Amino acid sequence: MFQKYSKKLTINRSVVKRSLWVVGIVLWVFGGFFGAQIVVAGLVWLLKLLNVPIASLDNAILETVLAALIYLVTLGLVIGLPWLVKKRRTTLSDVGLQRLPNWTDILMAPAGLIVYLALSSILVTLATSLFPWFNVNQPQDTGFYQQTSYGYEIILAFVTLVVIAPVAEEIIFRGYLFGRLKRYAPVWVAIVVTSVVFGALHGAWNLAVDTFALSVVMSLLRQNTGSLWASILLHMSKNGLAFYILFINPTFLHTLGI
Repeated sequence: MFQKYSKKLTINRSVVKRSLWVVGIVLWVFGGFFGAQIVVAGLVWLLKLLNVPIASLDNAILETVLAALIYLVTLGLVIGLPWLVKKRRTTLSDVGLQRLPNWTDILMAPAGLIVYLALSSILVTLATSLFPWFNVNQPQDTGFYQQTSYGYEIILAFVTLVVIAPVAEEIIFRGYLFGRLKRYAPVWVAIVVTSVVFGALHGAWNLAVDTFALSVVMSLLRQNTGSLWASILLHMSKNGLAFYILFINPTFLHTLGI
């Protein structure tokens, strides 16, 4: 009887410990993401204090530089800080970048895009029917002016939204966060938690639901391919589609009757 009780107590302690690790990892990523924004905002404030003419910079250039800085600082805080303080090194294998992309990754990306679009459509339809206040047409703030005649602004917006953001976000979320969570929770829990966090950080409810669906598919690709490349390519494809609709052909959805 005592042995049975002791074994049950040990299991309960293990579950509690693992749950605390899951919560801690999530808070660490949240903290790193918001901490990076505070650091960059502080840097901008300092530059203004030193009379550096930041306001005179072109919006597209400023947004690109700030976005890159935020992602770099986030990676430094989330991945670099534990290594510097606790010597807890995160390897390329840990984040799924231990190899170059292969044909499986390349072919899985468009298949994942189809699955994501279907899943997102289902979840948005459910959210619309269940919650009357859910606004599916809530606009997305990309930080870039969507009406522009300058080619370089379009290029900078493309680089930021279709290249920098997907690579950095995949390393942070499907690479680091999902990879860490799998150590302390079942895979399906790691997928759901990663996707909830990823969706929540996108702010608007319609974006949160859409990016939740995207994260679920990208997490499955990460798990099944053992690499981050398929999810990076899917993320780039999704953002590329959004970029086309927002910047290149804003009337595209209207022509489809959406």
